[in-house]
Amino acid sequence: MELLQLHYFQTVARLEHMTKAAEELQIAQPSLSKTIARLEEHLGTPLFHRQGRNIRLNPFGKMFLLRVERIFQELEEGQKEIRDMAGLERGSITLAASLTSILPELLSAFLGSYPNVHFRQLLEPAAVIKRQLEEGEVDLCITTAPVEGEEMAWVPLRTEAFYVIVPENHRLAGRDSVSLIELKDESFIGLRSGYWFRTMTDHLCQKAGFTPNTMIEVDEPDAVVLLLRKGLGIMFAPELAWQKREHLMPHRLRITDPGCTVTTGLAWSRKHYLSLAAERFRQFVIDYFQQIEA
Repeated sequence: MELLQLHYFQTVARLEHMTKAAEELQIAQPSLSKTIARLEEHLGTPLFHRQGRNIRLNPFGKMFLLRVERIFQELEEGQKEIRDMAGLERGSITLAASLTSILPELLSAFLGSYPNVHFRQLLEPAAVIKRQLEEGEVDLCITTAPVEGEEMAWVPLRTEAFYVIVPENHRLAGRDSVSLIELKDESFIGLRSGYWFRTMTDHLCQKAGFTPNTMIEVDEPDAVVLLLRKGLGIMFAPELAWQKREHLMPHRLRITDPGCTVTTGLAWSRKHYLSLAAERFRQFVIDYFQQIEA
């Protein structure tokens, strides 16, 4: 059994299409089919259901795929360890963040000391990010709720109030505070269902006695701000996020209901190796928020 066979199997299993897999791997389809057939012969059992040109993983294939993905994951983490042991300053960090307004200053400050580190930033719903952390696809996550799980680590960074932000000329513009129930007939703009902050604010509104009427759902926080400025609805925003965009959304109201606070934290998986760059960034984030609090 060779790693190349396992790589070919992983690609075919992901696409469940021999022709598409051959195109992605840039090899001839007959050669790919023979490689998969030799792997199945070596294992002593078929790994796919075949119906004409259609193929689907069978129960043996599904079980084997889990092991193969673990093998490649271990190899990738081993490569990270080797690079760190060799003292290489270059590194790569995959960061998920539900509070994107702080990223420009945060990343700029870190890259000032470590200019060769490469960042990839993701914004996904909570369930997706948890799976990505569990599978080692994401190194660190800045989130507004703990990520639960035996292998998950989460440290709180900052607890703050969150506000209602209204557009110019809105009936509430000019007021200092508002109760949640006063917003029951308003149109909201926000991230789509499944994001941590959206889930929390929906829950608090329901606790106050209504389900918020979110008329516009987006996947990008900056889009929410632009839509607010067009007068298309109102929005919720944590204090720090509001401070970073205060010039774009000056009309904010304090919420009088109890419990309207949000805790931002940093999450990672204990079972996956963190590169030297990721470890340095993890401590940098913790120190950065401590300085904000001070």
